[in-house]
Amino acid sequence: MAEILEVAGRKLSSRLIIGTGKYETYRQNAEAAEAAGAEMVTVAVRRVNLTDKDKPLLVDYLDPEKYIYLPNTAGCFTAEDAIRTLRLAREAGDWNLVKLEVLADQKTLYPDMEETLSAAKLLIKDGFEVMVYCSDDPVYARKLEDAGCCAIMPLGSLIGSGLGIINPVNIRLIVEQSSVPVIVDAGVGTASDAAVAMELGCDGVLMNTAIAEAKDPILMASAMKHAVIAGREAYLAGRMAKKRYADPSSPLAGLI
Repeated sequence: MAEILEVAGRKLSSRLIIGTGKYETYRQNAEAAEAAGAEMVTVAVRRVNLTDKDKPLLVDYLDPEKYIYLPNTAGCFTAEDAIRTLRLAREAGDWNLVKLEVLADQKTLYPDMEETLSAAKLLIKDGFEVMVYCSDDPVYARKLEDAGCCAIMPLGSLIGSGLGIINPVNIRLIVEQSSVPVIVDAGVGTASDAAVAMELGCDGVLMNTAIAEAKDPILMASAMKHAVIAGREAYLAGRMAKKRYADPSSPLAGLI
């Protein structure tokens, strides 16, 4: 597609962002990224090996010159932990564009919005460009944008659940009110879920488990690529109105 997605000055032709966790190997991860056509990959700073040269390094398979690395705070449950993690990421890789997530509990991995907003304000004050994982609450989404976040990333459903987009109404409300990109993050399970997110008007989709835990991750990555493109094109085209009764494709007048 000729359209460009711009996030904090970074221009992307792909609207699909993928993660770097749960794959069998970094090589498989790299093959999935290629099949997905992704240009940005999110990296859990606390879990992915970026510096220990005695072990396989992610950067040896996913070239930072080819992919935009998006460090994230997966596994952080307080604003303090998230801020510390991202400051370490900036020191390690000079990464300034980051994905913030502050989780409420281990069972649901639902975002703690009070801590998330607090961390976002401090990180932005510290010079970070913050893409923020959040609940599908339009009020908090607006507060995060007002605080200066460069992308709003509401969950489709719980992280790793594969339940799809369970609250399309709220996602649509967030899309309509936002002047920064809205990227669905978490819950996508298959290609139709990605298409739904894009048909709602979202600017992109971020996923990890849906690809990494598929029986064929590379084929699923390709499916997700096409789903995101199809969903975006359908949104831009504008769907037909739903009707209560049938409406013939050919006119009934003038029949022989």
